[in-house]
Amino acid sequence: MDSSPDSKQTISRRQVFGAIWGVSLVALVGQFGGALFQFFKPQIAAGGFGSKVIAGKPKEFKVNTVSYVQEGRFYISRLEDGGILALWQRCTHLGCTVPWVDAENRFHCPCHGSIFDSQGLVTAGPAPRPLDLYPATVVNNELI
Repeated sequence: MDSSPDSKQTISRRQVFGAIWGVSLVALVGQFGGALFQFFKPQIAAGGFGSKVIAGKPKEFKVNTVSYVQEGRFYISRLEDGGILALWQRCTHLGCTVPWVDAENRFHCPCHGSIFDSQGLVTAGPAPRPLDLYPATVVNNELI
């Protein structure tokens, strides 16, 4: 190489394409890594399964009633003794959504005929166990 001020260093076409290829490869791997990280990162949203949901004030739930909480997809059953149960909306047989029937004062599974009382106990049908319960606590006069 000539070290005189008039000499120019030239970059070959092969070096330019090599640099472009390298930058493109780094960008592609970076995007793939970011997408993979987002895929495996746990997504915990308010009201999502496993999160705490504010159902309301305990006095809003009258004795001997069952109320549906849309945000958490569960029922609040207020018992005669004033106790409160939070019941998951899924049948323990095959996971169908079980609606509360006010006229009969019980849950009816539309799929296979399981019937549950207001405490979630099985009274008829193929369900192997009662409806699942969520822990329910009162904090600052809010049912969580």
